[in-house]
Amino acid sequence: MSDSAPLAAPPLVTRMIAEGLGMLVLVFGGVGTALYASDFAVGGLGTPQGVGHLGIALAFGLTVVVGMYAWGPISGGHFNPAITLGMAIAGRFAWKDVIGYIVAQIVGGLVGSTLLVLVGLFGPEGWLSKAQSAGFASNGFGDHSPGGWGIGAAICIEIILTAVFVLVVTGSTSRRAPMGFAPLAVGLTLTLIHLISIPIDNTSVNPARSIAAAIYGGLGPLSQLWVFIVFPLVGGAIAGILHRALLAPTMDRLPA
Repeated sequence: MSDSAPLAAPPLVTRMIAEGLGMLVLVFGGVGTALYASDFAVGGLGTPQGVGHLGIALAFGLTVVVGMYAWGPISGGHFNPAITLGMAIAGRFAWKDVIGYIVAQIVGGLVGSTLLVLVGLFGPEGWLSKAQSAGFASNGFGDHSPGGWGIGAAICIEIILTAVFVLVVTGSTSRRAPMGFAPLAVGLTLTLIHLISIPIDNTSVNPARSIAAAIYGGLGPLSQLWVFIVFPLVGGAIAGILHRALLAPTMDRLPA
């Protein structure tokens, strides 16, 4: 995502592979934590051994940190269609590469969730069917919301938090930002976002993540998936417009 590297960008296919790998890790790490470890077991003293809400939030944030450090130098480390769209609107990413990146992100996410299903085939008896009947950690509202929140709350939170997320991305990867710290800023922001919104809609802010989980979550999550495609993209677009109009003139201009 950085705009400060003087080296020529790798070929689009290479960058798409990096985006797919990053998205695979995000889904496998974040959604996998939600499925495998969030409510794992209760210990002998009656204390929970699962990672819970906080652990899931950290898992998503850590996967972004890992992915950006590993593949960010190749592709920029978007791993999210809303970021790709926002960066293009902000003037920080070539429009001609947007579709390729988004396709790679969706495919990488689907591979990640498919690998989770594959592991689940060898799990405890009935684990996979139970995980799928519970929605496979998909995003949702109403009956599919962890806290019973409605569609209005899901729309608002996705627009607001995605806009904040993408603004952090554009800001932390600006030429004037301290070099090397963007993955930490982005990962910590994603952790905070999950702490806020897991109870509302299981946190999307990433259409590719939502597609990857919903494809195995059943008809309920699939019927609501449009919300978690459209409104994170709206939030990303708003962030791109704000960055270009208000922040880019000072943040992306190099000293004379």
